[in-house]
Formats: sequence, C-alpha cells, structure tokens
Amino acid sequence: MAITAKQVKELREMTGAGMMDAKKALVESEGDMDAAVDWLRTKGLAKAAKKSGRTAAEGLVAVSVEGGKGVAVEVNSETDFVAKNADFQEMVGSIAKAALNVADVDALKEADLGGKSVTDVITDKIATIGENMSVRRMITVEGDVVASYIHNAATDGMGQIGVLVALKGGTEEFGKQVGMHIAAMNPQSLNEASLDPAIVEKEKQVQIDIAKESGKPDAVIEKMIVGRMKKFMAEVTLLGQAFALDTDKTVEQAAKDAGCEIVAFARVQVGEGIEKKEEDFAAEVAKAVQG
Repeated sequence: MAITAKQVKELREMTGAGMMDAKKALVESEGDMDAAVDWLRTKGLAKAAKKSGRTAAEGLVAVSVEGGKGVAVEVNSETDFVAKNADFQEMVGSIAKAALNVADVDALKEADLGGKSVTDVITDKIATIGENMSVRRMITVEGDVVASYIHNAATDGMGQIGVLVALKGGTEEFGKQVGMHIAAMNPQSLNEASLDPAIVEKEKQVQIDIAKESGKPDAVIEKMIVGRMKKFMAEVTLLGQAFALDTDKTVEQAAKDAGCEIVAFARVQVGEGIEKKEEDFAAEVAKAVQG
C-alpha cells in the first residue's frame, strides 16, 4: 500500500525516529501505526513509544464527590471557547452532581435536571450557544475516602483533566496528592492484576524481539525479559510507580506509610482517544466561499 508523507510525519512525531526509518516501519507494517511503533522499538530506532494524542473533542471534565462516592463526567463541545462559557460550565457542574445518583452514562442522559432530562438540557444549550455538545462518559469510584483533583481547572471542580482516588482508610489530603501524581503520570491500571492482559502480552513480545536482536544466549534473554517486564510494570501501574512527591518510594509504599490502601482511581481527560478530523485550510476556505 502507498505510505503518505502525513503518516511518516505522524510516526516521526510519535517516536522521534528518522524519516527513512519511519517510512520503512510503515511499509513493513502495511500502514498500521501501532505495529510501526512496535517495529521501530524492536529495531531500537524509536526514542519514544507514546501513542498519538490527537483529539477531536473539546469541553470539560467535572468531578463531584459525596461521602464515599465520586464521579467524573466528560461533556464535550466543538471548541475550547465553549469550555470558557459560564453557562456551559454551570450546566456541566449540574450534570456532574446528577451523576452521583445514577449507575452509568445512559442513565445520566435521562436523569432529571430541573424538570428536564440531561439530554433535553443539552439540546436547549446547543440551540443557545450554537455548537454541538454531548455527554461522552462518566466513571464512578467508591471507598472509605474519595478525593478529587482537577488539572488545568477552568473553574471550581472542572477542567481538562479530572482525577478521582478512592482510599480504604487515610485522608482526603493524601488522596489529593495521589490525584496530582495520577494526573501527571497517567498510569494505565491500579496494579498488575488489573492491567489488560493484551497490553502485557504485546509488551512482552516487543521485549522478546528486542532481546533477540541482541544475539545473546536464550538463558540471558530470559533474564532480560523478566527484568524489563518488571520495569514496565513499575512504569504503567499506579502502585508500582515512583511517587511523584517522594520518588524514593513507590505509590504503594507511600499509601502504606499514610496508613491507607488505594482501592480505585479514575483519570478522565477531555477528548481522550477521539481522533480530530483535519481539513486542508485552502479547502476549508473554498467550502466557506461556496456556502
């Protein structure tokens, strides 16, 4: 298949690889971006293995906590200008409070908000502001103590990243410190047991391929894999990560020292995982001229 310059550019930005290496990786993987990243890592040509952060949605994440329960709700809009609109912010805050009393996002859309369903309230707001909006998702956590943290806050309780931390024992203050860590480090799971097995298997295979490239004996390779997978788990699991506020400790040890256990967390970022549709500027202007 034909590999475009745009694909090569995107892969270079994701991995830091050279132009020809990026192109070869895409050819070898038949245009599959994730497979191309893995190919570059296997060959030792990727300086980074981060996923693309392209997003289509703007809007806000709002958090609401009541007793031992907390919810994080993402409400999307077309532009970031709407996120700064006081009416939009008030609506998002009300939706987050309503989320405390429902089980999932579908029930939230039908929940009562001042005599109207959340869906109808959003429809009215679309007519007023003139921009498409939607409730995309909500996540609930529960524990003895639930703490929240907002990164890049637009106003109280809402912003670009919302974090919830549920503790067994402990204090809200410590929970907020962990929330700050989560916002910055973006762990993929609480611990190894809760990490998606497909992610583990994929990483293990990448590490096996990297080790084989070294030409070392199988016995040495086996030890290399064990060590590298242990390092991987320390990087992607919350409890295994070095605590941002005291890097001499893991998050798990910091929690033990604080007299508590972290039982759950949620990290919700605006537009996460939604690919943004990009138009050629000239084509966009031509479309506007044509009406």
